[in-house]
Amino acid sequence: MSAKLLVTGGAGYIGSHVVALLIAQGYDVVVYDNLAAGHRQAVHNDATLFVGDLLNPAQIGAVFAAHHFDGIMHFASHIQVGESMRKPWLYLRDNVVAASYLLEAAAEHNVGRFILSSTAALFDNPQTIPIPADEPILPGSPYGEGKAIIERYLHWMEPIYGIKSAALRYFNAAGAHPDGHIGEDHDPETHLIPIVLQAALGQREHVTIFGQDYDTPDGTAIRDYIHVMDLASAHILAFEALADGRSRRYNLGTGSGYSVQQVVEAAREVTGRAIPVVYGARRPGDLARLVADSAAIQAELGWQPQFPDLHSIIETAWRWHSAHPNGYGDWGAF
Repeated sequence: MSAKLLVTGGAGYIGSHVVALLIAQGYDVVVYDNLAAGHRQAVHNDATLFVGDLLNPAQIGAVFAAHHFDGIMHFASHIQVGESMRKPWLYLRDNVVAASYLLEAAAEHNVGRFILSSTAALFDNPQTIPIPADEPILPGSPYGEGKAIIERYLHWMEPIYGIKSAALRYFNAAGAHPDGHIGEDHDPETHLIPIVLQAALGQREHVTIFGQDYDTPDGTAIRDYIHVMDLASAHILAFEALADGRSRRYNLGTGSGYSVQQVVEAAREVTGRAIPVVYGARRPGDLARLVADSAAIQAELGWQPQFPDLHSIIETAWRWHSAHPNGYGDWGAF
């Protein structure tokens, strides 16, 4: 019998890609999503969709009453760093309380394995770049702080309830499913690659590059872009590895950083389109360079990115955006 997993936020960008890979590998999947930021069309047809809110313990209880889960992958979350500075309680309260209700139900129903979608926003002032998993945690936003709190919750779930966990701190998720049937669709869109591709489609007049005086080769900020399907494979490897009874924390990226200017240039090459750029001031809190050291997960689980270069990441994203210029076309439908 295949393992049954609960995937919260499985109608969202990263969650839907993880669900697709889980189904392809023979897992039984139940998606739990309130569809506030996710898309019904993104959920694989072979997954069971339960529309519910993690801030409603009764709804959580209903899905646990109907299914026995071998593990949980938790993606459901408010995810905008900038918003967290304006609306901190969505992140310090709602994200954290939602996770606590989910963990309480997991403990009550003897779910033994839990994968947390964590973040590079744990590291506001890294002392080592590329950033290893044992880098001291110092969040620079309520978003990062909320994830750090949930990681601490997981620390206590193991000795008290026996729940083994993996926290996967990923850097800049990007790209789309290679066959182009699911991809990235946020409202508002805050991620660089889809913003650049929207400019290529003529949906934006230009791309604003914030800061051109960083201590980097071309003066623009450098980030580590990791393909969403590489993230998906890491989640499955981590779930399977937890069977050995040892909890884990990993940073996930390719280890190769690309500047904002390099992203724009690569997108011009992939799309063959002119992408106008204007330059703005640095945004408060932006660091010059954030790159992951993923040596731990590579050594321990054999994980290797299958889309290690920027062009291959952008090519899959462009396939999605050019075929679905309005995304899933369902904003405001729920």
